[in-house]
Amino acid sequence: MNLEEQIYIRKSCRNYSDGAVDMDLIHKFMESAKSLNNEINCYWEILTRDKVAVRNSWSAPYYLAIYSEKKDNYLTNIGFIFQQLCLCLQSMGIGSCWVGLDVPKRKNSEFVIAIAFGMSRDISRDLSEFKRKELSEISDFEDEKLIPAQLAPSAINSQPWYFKHSNVGFDVYQIKHNILKRQILKRWNPIDVGIALAHMYVANKHSFEFEIKDNENIKGYSYIGSIKI
Repeated sequence: MNLEEQIYIRKSCRNYSDGAVDMDLIHKFMESAKSLNNEINCYWEILTRDKVAVRNSWSAPYYLAIYSEKKDNYLTNIGFIFQQLCLCLQSMGIGSCWVGLDVPKRKNSEFVIAIAFGMSRDISRDLSEFKRKELSEISDFEDEKLIPAQLAPSAINSQPWYFKHSNVGFDVYQIKHNILKRQILKRWNPIDVGIALAHMYVANKHSFEFEIKDNENIKGYSYIGSIKI
């Protein structure tokens, strides 16, 4: 299974069939998924459509409900871990989509977000179909090493990540939105940054390292962490 290849073709899926999914493969993959912070306890469960309060105009046969302790960077950690799963699902012909509105009908206080998934024929696209910011807009200077992050999905395609070159990789920042956008995206954008970091990890699996340094924010952006690739 080559997850890196999936970065360049994946699309968020909103069109599903009711075909069966091998849930054992999901459980097996999650045993090896990498975390940004092993000290944050997060867990998940698979729900069928009838167990979910669906608030979108479309639905999927299955949902992965994600739960986590509310510690520093827990949202970024969730995006990082579970985007790896989305790429894995894609490689098996299974579509997926992060959903911020749909919630378990019976949830606890640690619920964070869900991922809709299921069999689908509408799970891939050509590279030319991606609508993303230019590399020069997400970094201090254009660098093709950042293409995996550039192609990452995000809430309403806000693409809130920014990468500043360092001696060994990049310092990673999240955009500071205006008041209106903050009200809509403040919960989801840290997850989005984690998703972009997952793409950087998958594309640089043998060298990727993440740490949080004593870095200051820069104008218009908040510091999230630093990566070595």
